Amino acid sequence: MKLKEIIKKIDVMIPKELGIENDNIGYFGPKFEDIDIKNIKVIMDLTIEEDNNSQKNELIISHHPPLFNPKTPTYVIHSNWDIINGGANDELAKKLNLNVLEVFDKETGIGRICEGSFNFKDFLDIIPKKLNIDYFRVVNPLNKQENNEKLKIAIISGFGLSNIDYIKLAKKNKVDILISGDLTHKGAILSKNLGICIVDISHYASEVPGLEELYDIISKIGIETKLIHQEIPWKYINSIDL
Repeated sequence: MKLKEIIKKIDVMIPKELGIENDNIGYFGPKFEDIDIKNIKVIMDLTIEEDNNSQKNELIISHHPPLFNPKTPTYVIHSNWDIINGGANDELAKKLNLNVLEVFDKETGIGRICEGSFNFKDFLDIIPKKLNIDYFRVVNPLNKQENNEKLKIAIISGFGLSNIDYIKLAKKNKVDILISGDLTHKGAILSKNLGICIVDISHYASEVPGLEELYDIISKIGIETKLIHQEIPWKYINSIDL
């Protein structure tokens, strides 16, 4: 299938116009030509190693914009995938057994406000099992332990906890828990001062459910498609092991 035909199909399913202003969405790579594409890879982050190992006539669908000029044809589906109904945020909610109530940031469409019925400890037990992670960070753990306690939970796939305004918005919306990735020290202190519970599941883990759904959608185009699972781009090192 021709590259331009594939891109046209993608833009119908996940319109670029949904993306936030100045987001790097769309085509990256060599000069756009009428290239024949025989297979597609769906990936979170395009690395130089992955770019070098790509095959001829391959298209890479990357969620995050590349940090270099790739030699492989690359198409980025970023904030438009976070915002669209059924995209990254909705898939994260589904993975955590949460019922979506409304959009979190109504100006951009980013994030979701959800509801779940369980006690806080049970909810923390769900997170690593559902997201296949070993670690997550919590600020201001809740004391609500009653069975079937209704919790109002805001989720933002990816970067949400690095945005101070989103922590303030969560407080304004009176949510019990804000879940996302990229928590900073400043954000943690603000959360403590505001008395809001924060759960940092990491940028990567918060976007994996959405990436898997993106793969399912892209695979319907009719070309051999492969999902590349990566991992958090750092290692936790115990000083005892050094």
